[in-house]
Amino acid sequence: MSRISLAALTDAIKTVRAMGMEQKEALANELFLTQPNLFGSALALQRMGVSLAKIEVVLDLLFVCFQSMKQSGLPWPLITEADLDKQMGRYVATVRFGEDLKPVQRQRAMMQYLEAHPEKLLLAHVTDELNKWLTTVAPETTDNYVMLAAMNFVNCIAFTPISKLAKRT
Repeated sequence: MSRISLAALTDAIKTVRAMGMEQKEALANELFLTQPNLFGSALALQRMGVSLAKIEVVLDLLFVCFQSMKQSGLPWPLITEADLDKQMGRYVATVRFGEDLKPVQRQRAMMQYLEAHPEKLLLAHVTDELNKWLTTVAPETTDNYVMLAAMNFVNCIAFTPISKLAKRT
């Protein structure tokens, strides 16, 4: 079951879209303090040759993800570098698995992945935003890094265990 409700996601999207530069800077500072590894993985894209304009796209998606986490009212634990690595490996393996399938099987596998995903709404939002963004840019190899980073944010959030004892009522 999703831990980030539609209301939390909707509020997060509206909140982030309404933010000015100073508010985004404050959110970035909060993100750095509470989830430094997520923030760092977005910033590390520059070392992979991703342009600052494309990093801004990733940061906006991360801001929505982070704001959604906050809006959920749950006490999210620190997402570690090991979590980032594990989820990236998992996602890449899933994508590679699909590459070897016939189109009908690939579609079925994709549907199974989507149906089993714990954070369907967040996944749908990030996927939709990435698809919109891809129609506005001239394709570059570094676009893959942008998409992988954004999907990794979603998967890290989706698969991070939250203690039942720690959940707020």
